[in-house]
Amino acid sequence: MDIAQVATTRYTTKAYDPQRRIDAALLEQLQTLLRFAPSSVNSQPWHFVIAASDEARARIARATQGPYSGNEPKVLNASHVVVLCARTELDDVHLARVLEQEERDGRFRTAEAREMQMRGRGYYVNLHRERQDTQQWMEKQVYLALGTLLLGAAALAIDATPIEGFDSAVLDEALGLREHGFQSVVLTALGYRSEEDFNALLPKSRLPADEIVTLM
Repeated sequence: MDIAQVATTRYTTKAYDPQRRIDAALLEQLQTLLRFAPSSVNSQPWHFVIAASDEARARIARATQGPYSGNEPKVLNASHVVVLCARTELDDVHLARVLEQEERDGRFRTAEAREMQMRGRGYYVNLHRERQDTQQWMEKQVYLALGTLLLGAAALAIDATPIEGFDSAVLDEALGLREHGFQSVVLTALGYRSEEDFNALLPKSRLPADEIVTLM
């Protein structure tokens, strides 16, 4: 696979074919990409809601009214919509679950290694708690998952649209996210472009490499 070609040919889809659906095997791969996305100190401060049915996508579309109405057709016509969420609190219960899973997966060869991981993660979590920017830190991890999803979808020849234009308060209420300790951060529509997608015909445009990359 030429990953550079994937990056230079993928684009943000503007219109979806509502008749085309993502195959179950491909959807499983996308879920794996989300699950194995990187996060700072493996904190995994996220949850992903994947809407496949018309009813589920309609619930999400409630948050794309008014100033966000341009995104409503994308949500309704896509094959699937992913709501990428951050935890509302990075509490010790969650951190303990992560540590337990790491132990079950064989990450620690010794008790000392387990202790070192717990202390190292705790140091950074407490650092952000002291700075009172834990929420922003967690949202940054969610965007790492978003990047992983977008590039992976393109590699699977699946079209995608990252969407920040929605009312997070409306969406959180529609999906009951807050009561489960999560809040919506960004959406991603997934599916296959329609013939009405004007963006598919336009060349990609980026600043020259020597303006944005410095080799030292």
